[in-house]
Amino acid sequence: MSRAWRLIDTGVRPAAENMALDRALLESCQAGAPNTLRFLRFEPSALIGFHQSVSQELDIDYCRREGIGISRRITGGGALYCDQGQIGWELFVDRRTFATGDMLAIARTVCGIAVEGLRSLGVDAAFRPRNDIEVAGRKIGGTGGAFDGNALLYQGTVLIDFDVERMLRVLRIPQEKLSDKAIASARERITTLRAWLSDDTPSAATVQAAFARAFAQGLGVTFEAGDLSAVERDLYGRYRIEMAGDDWIFETDRPRIEVATASAMRKTAGGLVRVMVTVDTARERLKQAFITGDFFINPRRAIVDLEAALRDLALERVDETVDAFFKNRTVEMLLLTPEDLKAVLREALRSLEPQGHERIGV
Repeated sequence: MSRAWRLIDTGVRPAAENMALDRALLESCQAGAPNTLRFLRFEPSALIGFHQSVSQELDIDYCRREGIGISRRITGGGALYCDQGQIGWELFVDRRTFATGDMLAIARTVCGIAVEGLRSLGVDAAFRPRNDIEVAGRKIGGTGGAFDGNALLYQGTVLIDFDVERMLRVLRIPQEKLSDKAIASARERITTLRAWLSDDTPSAATVQAAFARAFAQGLGVTFEAGDLSAVERDLYGRYRIEMAGDDWIFETDRPRIEVATASAMRKTAGGLVRVMVTVDTARERLKQAFITGDFFINPRRAIVDLEAALRDLALERVDETVDAFFKNRTVEMLLLTPEDLKAVLREALRSLEPQGHERIGV
């Protein structure tokens, strides 16, 4: 007999409400709530990954002028523009559900199921590692996951229709670079159900039903339509206020520049890593390292803890401190390595050195 999971459709909501529901459902899952498939949609929203900086990733003024909500996800990954042209789907499950702690293996399994859902709608979709779904080489959906204690949240989107030009305006791309060529290039990398099915484009309800069937078959479960529990409603009410506030949205943002400052970024197998450093050059000490990007890491606070370990540190001790940090704790990173982080730190710090001098011991 197949297991019964809960199915929730929370409809179209502002960014902060959807993020608050994510947090409430994840905490409830940790406390033993039934495994859950949630469908969600957004009012126009700009979402950044947990480790990203709003001011680095989004055109805040444009978002405010256009009434586009801004929020920070509780999971990693890159900045997204969402509206009613996309459907979100999320699994909140006990982390033992997939019998592996390997996020790449989980991504392969879950994305494979999502692919079957799209194929049932008449679209020849495929999984593109590390966590995308594509049609004929063009992205039609992105996914990402995170462990939190004994729970797993794995989430994804599927594009029914999409405003590429608006996405480019929301994401922090200089106005002078928003040429017709840039917009055309972005359109060549993204596709939608409407682009493939035209007049036969399915409704949101039809897409959700196809995905629910695919997940039921792929996971060997049945779904029972449900709603939030009383505990989840209470958590949601609390988090909705918090996650609409600037303290949450701008929690990871650029530091005030008080001493010499430099930055570097590098594309790694695990995603884009940006580093900003502030250095007391007279004392040759790293005052602060600020690490952001679209990578995935668990526990989420590991980056905050690493930044704390690097604070007010002699420059020659940066490499050894990063090594010791990862040696002394369990941190799960999706294709990102400590060597990647050290390399970006090294690049940022060396940009502060006078020409002809190699005094930074990293």
